[in-house]
Amino acid sequence: MQCDICGSDEELFLADIEGTNLNVCKKCSNYGNVIKKIKKHVAPAKTNSKNFEAESSEIIQTFVDNFNNIIKEKREKLGLKQKELAKIMAEKESVIHKLESGTIEPDLQLARKIEKVLKIKIIEEQEVKKTETKHNTEKLTIGDLIKR
Repeated sequence: MQCDICGSDEELFLADIEGTNLNVCKKCSNYGNVIKKIKKHVAPAKTNSKNFEAESSEIIQTFVDNFNNIIKEKREKLGLKQKELAKIMAEKESVIHKLESGTIEPDLQLARKIEKVLKIKIIEEQEVKKTETKHNTEKLTIGDLIKR
């Protein structure tokens, strides 16, 4: 076991420090009143590192490049005007105009509606890999918190 204050692997004592019972070494026991000596002292297994990396992946949905041009070209290929497409989709004509000019990006619901009506793909899924460093906090001491 380690001292709850400094993290040293010395003989430990149970001490009342500012109203809290902590397992502390002889040096740190001076900060409070010793209640009793902890009889069994087992040295912890040493590890090479306190940190480890975890790799995870996440699938995100993004718009294809030039989605606005794809929408415009398909609408024109079908012989529809912006006003007619807006009526079919139950949207405002200004929304269709802003989509085709690239002024706005549609939300996911509108993008799915566009894909369904025009029979095109403007949303693609991409897998993004994340590497996170996780800290081993099993033996976190008060001293570790102060250092951070």
